[in-house]
Amino acid sequence: MTYAPADDAISIELTEPMPETTLLRVDGEVDMLTSPSLRQAISGQISGARPRRLLIDLDGVEFLGTSGLAALVEARTEALAGGVELWLVCSNRQVLRPLEIAGLIELFQVTHSMSEALSSARPGPNDEQAPKKD
Repeated sequence: MTYAPADDAISIELTEPMPETTLLRVDGEVDMLTSPSLRQAISGQISGARPRRLLIDLDGVEFLGTSGLAALVEARTEALAGGVELWLVCSNRQVLRPLEIAGLIELFQVTHSMSEALSSARPGPNDEQAPKKD
């Protein structure tokens, strides 16, 4: 599923890379005009689908404004209240720098690659486990 407002300044793609894990891949600019789309996508997953883990891939974000920062803080609050493990996947300066300057980076579980985020995701009781070797 893809969320895209009329101005195409942001694109949000929704996938499920592994059981009980939802990935929101965000591309473009996250500002006061586009952050409502991000809020809607995140809230829809946390309150509706209720994955155990929500990964937000921000590597495609070219600009992160204060409205985008607020959307991420709200996502964290909603995830904590809903028992959802929230991860930000990001390696670009356009996202990391605003998070650092605002003093928000410590609030999030941040990883620099999708493979790292997926391997860090703790297996749950419903996740498939590899058979044990004798």
